[in-house]
Amino acid sequence: MLEFLKVIVLGIVEGITEWLPISSTGHMILVEEFIRLNVSEEFMEMFLVVIQLGAILAVVVLYFPKLWPFRSPKNGWIKKDTWILWFKVLVAALPAAVIGLLFDDAIDEAFYNYVTVAAMLIVYGVLFILVENHRPRPRFKSLNSLPWFIAFGIGVFQVLALIRGSSRSGATILGGILLGTTRGVAAEFSFFLAIPVMFGASLLKILKFGLAFTGYEIAVLLVGMVTAFLVSVFAIRFLMGYIRKHNFIPFGIYRIVLGILVLGYFLISG
Repeated sequence: MLEFLKVIVLGIVEGITEWLPISSTGHMILVEEFIRLNVSEEFMEMFLVVIQLGAILAVVVLYFPKLWPFRSPKNGWIKKDTWILWFKVLVAALPAAVIGLLFDDAIDEAFYNYVTVAAMLIVYGVLFILVENHRPRPRFKSLNSLPWFIAFGIGVFQVLALIRGSSRSGATILGGILLGTTRGVAAEFSFFLAIPVMFGASLLKILKFGLAFTGYEIAVLLVGMVTAFLVSVFAIRFLMGYIRKHNFIPFGIYRIVLGILVLGYFLISG
């Protein structure tokens, strides 16, 4: 029972931090210092990626009407705007997919450490504050108005999230704002972009780990994903409601404080 309570805590942290631009990796590194599951190091590495599938399913459920590309026959079957949106998402996913497939292990080996995570938390925190104070006037106020080259540009920003601590949502939202989208469009496109990227990343991790799961490991994965799904529903709704009236500066301040805490904790603990 204690082990599954730990899994639930990890699922809660993932469900909140996957969508808020505050770095799920930074939080997971801290949480892992105090909550250690009775599993192998290889399984834990895979678990921290695959648990994100639960969070991704929350996007699919909440935005299903926008994401489902078909309608009733009397209305013409095909939803053209939705198909175009999906192609834009796939185009935007290409840069991170290519770089991730080619350099996944090398990137993890080089950047999966507390110094990099703390530095990226602080750097992106500063960037959020600077961008919000000097951001360009939004030109693209709906997903349908988003040009292909802007979608691809947001995908290029997503590559930066391969460096641990950057935050995938943080990098893509910042990129969207810098390229002229509203906060809402940047956030929604970031949500949709997560679907192919995280499904691909999870599949890659599962294949590397192998399919010889024990019953306990399957239970851990399922509990983690269900918890992440339920918490993500509330986190996404909160973020979309928040940005209608507020900016991202509080998230920037939070990232800077968390980065300092991560750096200080590991320096003190050795």
